[in-house]
Amino acid sequence: MALSRGPGQLRFVLGRLGRPPGRSLIVTGDISRDTEGKGGSKDVGLVPSIVPTLHYQDSLPRLPIPRLEDTITRYLRAQKPLLTEDQFRRTVKFARDFQHGLGRELHDMLVFQDQHNQHTSYISDIWLNSYLGRRNPPAFNMNVGLAFQPDPKAECNDQLTRATNVTISIIRFLRAFRTHTLEPEVLHLYPEKTDTEFFKNFIRWIPKSYVCQMAAMFNVYPMDMSQNFRLFSTSRLPKFARDTLLTDERAKHLLVLRNGNFYIFNILQSNGTMIQTSEIHSNLKYILSDKSPLPDFPLAYLTTEKRDTWAQLRQELLANGNQEALKKVETAIFSLCLDDLVVQDIDHFSQIMLYGNGHNRWFDKSFNLILTKDGSAAINFEHSWGDVMTVLRFMKEVFQDSTVAHAVQPDEDSVAMDASSAVKKLQFHLNDSLRVGITNARANYDAAVRAFSVKLVQFKEGKYFLKKEGVSPDAMIQLAFQMAFLGLYGQVVPSYEPCSTAAFKHGRTEVIRPTSIHTKKCSLAFQEPSKHSMAELKDMLYKCSTYHVQLIKEATGGQGFDRHLLALQILADTEKGCLPNIFFDSAYNQLNHSFIFSRHLFNPTLNFGACMPIVPDGFGIAYFVQDDSITFNITSCSDYNLQDFIRSLKMSLEKIVVVLKGEPITH
Repeated sequence: MALSRGPGQLRFVLGRLGRPPGRSLIVTGDISRDTEGKGGSKDVGLVPSIVPTLHYQDSLPRLPIPRLEDTITRYLRAQKPLLTEDQFRRTVKFARDFQHGLGRELHDMLVFQDQHNQHTSYISDIWLNSYLGRRNPPAFNMNVGLAFQPDPKAECNDQLTRATNVTISIIRFLRAFRTHTLEPEVLHLYPEKTDTEFFKNFIRWIPKSYVCQMAAMFNVYPMDMSQNFRLFSTSRLPKFARDTLLTDERAKHLLVLRNGNFYIFNILQSNGTMIQTSEIHSNLKYILSDKSPLPDFPLAYLTTEKRDTWAQLRQELLANGNQEALKKVETAIFSLCLDDLVVQDIDHFSQIMLYGNGHNRWFDKSFNLILTKDGSAAINFEHSWGDVMTVLRFMKEVFQDSTVAHAVQPDEDSVAMDASSAVKKLQFHLNDSLRVGITNARANYDAAVRAFSVKLVQFKEGKYFLKKEGVSPDAMIQLAFQMAFLGLYGQVVPSYEPCSTAAFKHGRTEVIRPTSIHTKKCSLAFQEPSKHSMAELKDMLYKCSTYHVQLIKEATGGQGFDRHLLALQILADTEKGCLPNIFFDSAYNQLNHSFIFSRHLFNPTLNFGACMPIVPDGFGIAYFVQDDSITFNITSCSDYNLQDFIRSLKMSLEKIVVVLKGEPITH
């Protein structure tokens, strides 16, 4: 089903990377387009789209490369609130020298390359490789956790029933995408007029070469959907210096992890259709009944290890006779994690979906579907292949299908069949070196868990009030982050808010830099509100809002500066063999040490989500804006006191609300 959202939400809708053409993708086999085979389970639930899934893909607009002078201007705007006058003068000199010198040559080179790669965007390979080059474990640095809402039918929330229903709906989604019957993802600015059968019947006959231009005439904006190619049968493979992605679309098996043990069974038939739902139910029931203990050396801990260490250990695994077993793990359609954990509270659930217990996740899979003992469901996904918005759309479809078109009912008896012959338990051969590696990985994982903290909190004022007062909710939230950090630590710090550029072919993301001269002035003023009149304080809030909305428009239109500078930096390094002073400037490194990393999540089927900080001493904040409240899920991997930050954040939001109401600040 297409997403329909208002224009104010455009930046949140965008966000998927296309299928990058770079060397990191290994794709084998064809996507099955066969019709249902004999004995197969008919793919029901997802309504087939009359507009082919990739109908818009060929004519999506290309991601623009900003003008170099605009990038430098935006870069300096982001630097100004973070630097002293002397530091800023130095940074201005480096930036202008770059703009009028080597930067111009690099920019022209980038434009030339882009003109000769019309099939993709200038950033797709660069951003993918930047992820794959990171050496820290994805589990505590990059992977994102997203929790499903409970099934509205309470009795369907037991572990076996929900695991079966959600798994079947995931396969239905896969089949719909591969047979081109999944509804294209489209932004309708006026859905009452265009999200209709009449419009779809019209647009499907428009030639692919200019269908996006025609759709834009009706205020309809298609989104890049090619990240979906890597949603399934994909794993990140650890390699020295830079990882690779493996995608094998011939794979027909599901990977199931339970109590640190690995099981597989074919969930697709040879013609690509799904096996009977009763077989899936029976196979999962069989796995849940298996009493195999936790292995002495649980292999999954290796995916929580640093990448170069894991790369060495993977080579040893392969050399020790584990090629076939490891291939089954890495090429599986996805990983289903059946946990024996019972959710204690919402913070515990955040921990489960972010890092679990270490032995029951394969963090390198494109995504892990997690089902706890009490039937709570979540997704943990590896971030290099794609972005949050791709996964959110996927989760929305899967939730709706699994709760409306239940494939199995609770207490349903499995059809008599020999699941023991269908399910295979994988065995791994370990030597002493591998045992030591797993032991060390487990110790490092335990240390990371001890340093980690997470807390979900809610603020009782929301979108309705802020919009009524004429300010952007996102602007006020970002301002509150700045005020909270300043109030606690006396610093104005860099912040990072990703936004999507999926309105462009292979766009991926750009960065909104919320820290500005406006948020700095406002944050300082709110530290001593008695020195300012109510009108002055309110005017500062409006200026913060106006400027933040401008940043959003620039970034979603591909007119940020972060991705452009990154591309120029890589060109300087690879083509010129040297880096200009702008990239050696301490201010450049400081700007990219973002103490506050935040992302806005929204989806009616999403219960909540969580993300890790992107620097060791920072905060990761996922937030959800409702009409009457704002929910924050905040993570930290450092010595910062999370409760102190939460108190400071709440106080900052309260001050903003009080001023907008025209009341005096009393604390």
